Amino acid sequence: MVKEHRYFVYLLASKPQGTLYVGVTSNLAGRIHEHKEDLRDGFTKKYGVHRLVWFEEFAYIQDAILREKRIKKWRRSWKIELIEKANPGWSDLFEQVV
Repeated sequence: MVKEHRYFVYLLASKPQGTLYVGVTSNLAGRIHEHKEDLRDGFTKKYGVHRLVWFEEFAYIQDAILREKRIKKWRRSWKIELIEKANPGWSDLFEQVV
């Protein structure tokens, strides 16, 4: 029996067109909850970046990590374009993943 794994690359925003954060996790709902509740010190807590605006799922962690690293190197305008293709209203997608 092969255990199926799920990994996620995600983008958070402080508000539409606001501060952006890129992350990777195997537990999207849990990790976003940590961001929203400021349970860990760091960038998202310091800058109030709590809105899940985009995510992508992967079966293999190495693929998710590679995607995260690539997106982190992107220009801000490319990240905004990625978000707006899937979520033009910059809605918080957290309720979709819990």
